Order: sequence, then C-alpha cells, then structure tokens
Amino acid sequence: MRILLIGEYSRLHNSLKEGLEALNHEVTIVGTGDKFKNFPVDLSIAPKIISSNLVLAYLNKVTLRALKFNLESIEKGIRFYLLLPKLKNYDIVQLINSNAIETFPSWQINLFRKLFSQNHKIFLLICGEDTPIVDFLLKSKLKYSILTPYFYDKKLKSKYSYTLKYTSKKYRKLYDYIANKCNGIIVSDLDYQIPMSQAKSNFTFIPNPINTNKITLIENKIEDRIIIFHGINTLSSIKKGNVFFEEALKIIKEKYPSKIKIITANELPYETYQKLYNKAHIVLDQVYSYDQGYNALEAMAKGKVVFTGAEKEFESFYGITEKVNVNALPDVTYLVNELSFLIENPEQIENISKRARAFIDKEHDYIQIAKKYLITWTKPR
Repeated sequence: MRILLIGEYSRLHNSLKEGLEALNHEVTIVGTGDKFKNFPVDLSIAPKIISSNLVLAYLNKVTLRALKFNLESIEKGIRFYLLLPKLKNYDIVQLINSNAIETFPSWQINLFRKLFSQNHKIFLLICGEDTPIVDFLLKSKLKYSILTPYFYDKKLKSKYSYTLKYTSKKYRKLYDYIANKCNGIIVSDLDYQIPMSQAKSNFTFIPNPINTNKITLIENKIEDRIIIFHGINTLSSIKKGNVFFEEALKIIKEKYPSKIKIITANELPYETYQKLYNKAHIVLDQVYSYDQGYNALEAMAKGKVVFTGAEKEFESFYGITEKVNVNALPDVTYLVNELSFLIENPEQIENISKRARAFIDKEHDYIQIAKKYLITWTKPR
C-alpha cells in the first residue's frame, strides 16, 4: 500500500514508517520537523523563509505579540498547498492531529478537503492534545491531568493557549470536519484512551511503535555516581510538572552530594537530546500522565529508569506485576523518597532497567504495532 503520514511531533510517525516499510509498504511523511526537535520528514512544510530571514523573523515576533498572528502559519499553509499535486493516490492518509498542517483552521479545512478528495481512506491519530481530549480534561474528572496547574491558578491561562485553542469555535469546527470525514480515529496511549472512553467516542487503541532495532539497550551499571537526567521543553514545562522534579532534585543534591550527578537539558534537537541522556541511569519525564509518552518509551527501550506515567490503569491494562518504570506524581516529597530509594538500592536500578526494555520489546515492537495499524486501516468501516 501507499501510505501518507501528515505531521510528526515525537518520532511516532517515523517509527511507524519504519515498521510499515519492513512490511513492504511505501510510506511518505509530511511535516515541519517540530521546530528545534528537527524530526526527519520526507516532504517539509517547515517555515524556512521566515525563520531564516532576520527581518521577517523580527516582524513575526512583533505581529505575534501584538496581534496574536503567526506569519509562520501562512508559510506552512502555502508550502502544504504547493505539495498537494504530489499528495495523490495514497491508499491511507493519517493525520497526527486535527491541526496537523499547523496553519489557520479555516484554511486547513480547505487544504484537507482537497487532500481527502484525491486519496482513499483517511484516519486521525490522537497522540497529544486535541479537541475531545481538552474538552474532557476541562471537566476535571481525573485526579490530575496536564490542566491541573491551570485549575489551581487561572493566571496561567496564557501558558495554556496552545491547549485551550482546541476548544475555540474555529478549532472545534476543524476537528469536527476531520472526525466526520475520516474512516476512523486511533489513540496512542491511555492518557487519550481514558478521555475518549469516558466521552463514549468511537476509536481504536494502538500503542506507540518503538523501533528497538535502532535503539541499543545500554547496560545500566553503576560504576561511580548515579546520573539523573532532566530534560526541559519550555513550552510544555508546566504541563509536564517540571517544577516538581526541579524541587526534588535540589533536595536530592543536598542529600547525596557524592553519590549523584544531575544533567539538565533545555530544548535540544532530538539527536542531541538522545545522546545526552544515554549517560543517565534515571530519566525524569513528566508527572501528570497515566501512561508513557514517546520520550519515556524510548528511554525505557534504552534501559533507563524513567519517572513518568505508570498509574494503576496502566498496570491493569498491560498486566504489570513488577515495576518497569516509576510512577511520577506531582508531589516533591514522594519524588524525593522514590529517588532516595533507588540511590540507596542501586541494584533496583539494574532490575527495573531490564524489565523496562523487556516491556518495550513485548508491547511496543514497531513491526507488530505497524501490523495493528494495517488491520485497523483495512477493516471495513
């Protein structure tokens, strides 16, 4: 089959592509590369002109600040429009998000209308924030979510502009258009499966694909100090609960000055980020999740002990009886206690490390996941 994947925010579509190609399918990825992360794409719609021109870049900052108008969105839309003649006769088109082209919602509807008309089956993948997810989270029915900081402090509203835009009239119209036109909706982990189930939406759950052929298991032996890695993305820092990790690390640094080393990284390209945390034994990911996102899964594949989402829902769904990671909570004392336990019982780091990789091999193998996508894509509607 010929398969077109629109959008890339985490390497999910790249790993899926690799699994599909191993099964002899032709796959093309269209996307921006997601800014500084610079993920690989086959056909780019990244706003290269505006970002590389000092005058235009400055003008964009001014218009964005004064008018909330992003010139880069125009360039993305134009680039996608110019690609449309090439994006024909695909058996499957999958959007990574309802906002996959990242231009104005009304324009996206027109672009999608043309795209859908010249291809066959259409699918929407929900692997991040989107209209039904944000709608559900705003009801505050879960014990915590990425919106928890906002519920406690409405002054953070500006920090949640990306998230809350999905509930606006124009983005809701965009989502509804795609949901009504597509042949099916797929969700990638329990953080989206739970809201979609609660909303009684029709969807298929398929776990994230991880290409373990490209990810080497790094033996998590401790020869000197225990290395703790904390990666920070400024745009999502509040939603991931980075402040809890930062406070916990201050205490841990004072408590075990000779036993640990802390590496903190801010907004690095994907490849650089990966190389940096290869040295770590422990990776701090996020506190407001129930399941693991893509970054956590790749770290687990490398044998890292990851502080991330691992709630009871996750353990029940996958039948987990022994820790494959550490369930991170928005509680500094709890995080300090969990880190202290590992530092004082380093053999547990090695044990969890081995189970983490075994879990990824069993539940997230990229070829097996690609097969699940193929089944979902080809079954009658």
